[in-house]
Amino acid sequence: MATTAMSGNPAVLMRLVASSYTVAEKAGAIVRRVLQKGELGIVEKTGANDLQTLADRLVQQSICASLSKSFPKITIIGEEDLPEEAVDEDLIESRQSEEVLQKPCPAEYSALKEEELVVWVDPLDGTKEYTEGLLDHVTVLIGIAYGGKAIAGVINQPFFNYQLQHVWTLSANMGRTLWGMPRVGAFGFDLQEVPDGRRIVTTTRSHSNKLVTDTVEAMEPDDVIRVGGAGNKIIQLVEGKASAYVFASLGTKKWDTCAPEAILHAVGGKLTDMHGNALCYDANVKHMNSAGVLATLHNHQYYTSRVPQSVLQALKP
Repeated sequence: MATTAMSGNPAVLMRLVASSYTVAEKAGAIVRRVLQKGELGIVEKTGANDLQTLADRLVQQSICASLSKSFPKITIIGEEDLPEEAVDEDLIESRQSEEVLQKPCPAEYSALKEEELVVWVDPLDGTKEYTEGLLDHVTVLIGIAYGGKAIAGVINQPFFNYQLQHVWTLSANMGRTLWGMPRVGAFGFDLQEVPDGRRIVTTTRSHSNKLVTDTVEAMEPDDVIRVGGAGNKIIQLVEGKASAYVFASLGTKKWDTCAPEAILHAVGGKLTDMHGNALCYDANVKHMNSAGVLATLHNHQYYTSRVPQSVLQALKP
C-alpha cells in the first residue's frame, strides 16, 4: 500500500486511520524483528497466562508515540502500563496510507475533532501464543472510538503466511494489515462465510472455565476451534473459518475488542457481551469486558438466545 506524508485536507478521522495503518505495519515489523533476535524479554504480569514481552513494550511505545506526535489531542489507551520515557526516533512512524486517505469519510464523522476520538491499543494480542511459537494467532490491534462506539479498526497480522516461509527470513510477503470502518468498508482480506451453513464456534485456547465450556456446548456447534487472540478469532469469522466467537468469561479488555468490532461491523457482523448488549469504548469506561464477548458474522440472535441463564446470572455487565 502506497504511503504519503500528507494528502490534500482529509477529515481528521481518515488521517488517523491512515496513520494507524502505517503505524500497525511498523508494529508488525517490530514484532518480527524481536522474534528473529530471539531475546523476547518475557515478564509475567499477573501470572503465567498474562505475559509481556519486549515486543509488547516496543510496539506500544511505537504506536503511542507515533500517533501522539501526529494527533496530540487524541486519547490513547494501551494495554501495557509503561513508564514515561523518551522513545527512540526509529520507533516513530509519521507516514500515512494513501489508500485510506482516498476513501471518503462518512458524513457524520467528517467534522470530528482529535479530542473527541479514543484509540484503544493492544500492541501484541496473543502474547502467550507468541512466546510458544503459535505465530499465526498473533495480531496488533488499533481501534478508534467515538461516542462510545468502535468506528474504525486496524489489525496487523505480523506472521500471516509464515508457514509458507522460513520465519527467521523477514520476507516482504510476511504479514498483512486488515482495516475497516462501518459505511466505508473492510479491506486487506477476502470476506468468506462458513460453508454449508455449518455452526463452528471459536473460543479461548488458554483461558477456559466452566462458564465458557457450558456456553459453547449450549450453542450446539458442529465443531469447536480453540485459538489465542481476540483479533485472530475475528479474522476467523470474516474469513469463513468460524461462525461465532464465544467467550463467556472475564478476560478480554476494550483494547482486545475495539478494532476487531469495527472491522466486523464494517462487513455486517455484530459484537456484543453475552447479554447482547453493545460494548462501550468511552475513555472513562472500565477496561474489562466483564460480561464476556459474543461475536458473529450472521445470526447473532440465535447465539444470544442459546446462552444459559446460569451464565447470564454469573456475568454482570
